[in-house]
Amino acid sequence: MRKLLLAVLFALLGSSFLLADTYNLDKVHTSVGFTVSHLVISHVSGVFRDFNGTINYDAADPTKSSIDVHIISNSITTGDDKRDGHLKSPDFFDVAKFPELTFKSTSIEKKGDGFIAHGPLTIHGVTKDVALPFTIAGTVKDQMGRTRVVAQSSITINRKDYGLVWNKPLEGGGMLVGDDVKIDLNVEAVK
Repeated sequence: MRKLLLAVLFALLGSSFLLADTYNLDKVHTSVGFTVSHLVISHVSGVFRDFNGTINYDAADPTKSSIDVHIISNSITTGDDKRDGHLKSPDFFDVAKFPELTFKSTSIEKKGDGFIAHGPLTIHGVTKDVALPFTIAGTVKDQMGRTRVVAQSSITINRKDYGLVWNKPLEGGGMLVGDDVKIDLNVEAVK
């Protein structure tokens, strides 16, 4: 009976799933950055310094891969302690109440020269399905003989869709903080 269950499980999952390798994000060589407009005509950039995640990567067919990432909201930094404190407050990320931003792919499709990972993105306790475009630069052996996969992604989201609505009007028109946030990911993950 046990052999029959294993055979059924193998058939349901497909052999390609079992051929996928697990890679862990390398924090030293991965960046999770963002840019948002400030004062209408300027931009502020920042990063999240603490995160973890895994990529189950099928090199033969990347559409059979999966992604699971957790970003620690309290690790946000823009290079200004006062602004960072405001971003961590209930006006924005409310890090005490919402300690993580998460993304977990539900499917991956081939699109042109790249791919799109579909799945729920959760920020500030709000979950929305997104289509995250990405490219795979490839795999390479590092100086210690470990295999790494390298990928890049960029997506723009509306922060208000995730309950990040704080703002102030400017005297000359417009708002202090833009609604659209560009997220840039440069990923190295180690097998």
